[in-house]
Order: sequence, then structure tokens, then C-alpha cells
Amino acid sequence: MAKKKINNYLGRNFKKKREADKITKEHRSTLMSKIKSKDTRFEEDFIRELKKRTRRRFTKNVQLIKGKPDIVFERIKVCVFLDSDFWHGWQYPRWKHLLKNDFWREKIQKNRIRDRKTSAYLRRNGWTVLRIWEHSIKMNNSNQIKKILQLLQDEKD
Repeated sequence: MAKKKINNYLGRNFKKKREADKITKEHRSTLMSKIKSKDTRFEEDFIRELKKRTRRRFTKNVQLIKGKPDIVFERIKVCVFLDSDFWHGWQYPRWKHLLKNDFWREKIQKNRIRDRKTSAYLRRNGWTVLRIWEHSIKMNNSNQIKKILQLLQDEKD
């Protein structure tokens, strides 16, 4: 059997048809309840590496700042958001047809709108905002850290 060719660099097939859920509603609910909103593996790995590469102090998941940024350099007013591809809708128009119902489509769409409003609000209030996608961290963690380090250098000058 020949393997289906997938044209995007992440190996995802956005052209497939939506299939019925193979597990029960209760089991799906249990699985979804275990998904963390902070301190996910890709965030922890990224933050650990960032700590090794900079001496600047930063805080994580600051609740007093709108949007609860994942990484905050308060002295120079820099916020970094580490956005997961699914929950924040990376290339959402390409795969929204795969979602099971309107609840998830609306949820992700609202997340995207909230993200844009939050970034605009923070920028209007003097913050520098950097949003980094999960897939870009997984593909090249080092490049994303270099972006932050460069941004910190630029803000310092």
C-alpha cells in the first residue's frame, strides 16, 4: 500500500475528511480535562533552555498582566507568549473543517481574536510583545531563543 503524500512541512494532512470520534463522549471529556493550560512540555523545555542562555531575570505566567504572558521581562517591558498550534489556531482556516462541532470552532476563533486584542492592548501600553508558535519551537528551539535574546538586546539599547 502506497503512503499518502502530504505536502506541508509539519506532516499534517489538512485535506482529509472529518471522521466520527472513535471514543465515547465521557472518555473524550476525561482526556480533554487533563490538558494543561500552562507549564506544558514544550513550554518547560523552552524556558529551561532560555534560562541557560540569558542572565536576565524573567517571570512566568504573570497574572497581573493582561493575557498572562508565559515569559515576562518586567524591567524592559517585554512579554513572550508561547502559543500552542491547536488552541491558538495556527493556520486555523486550513483545518477548521476537521473540528467536530461549532463549540470548538467558536472556541478557537475566540482565542485568536482575544490574542490579537491582548497583543494590541499591551503594545498600546508600552510593552513589546512576541508570540512564538509551538511548531516553531519544536522545529528550531535555538532560533526562537535567539529572537528573544536579540529583542532583549534591542530593548536594552
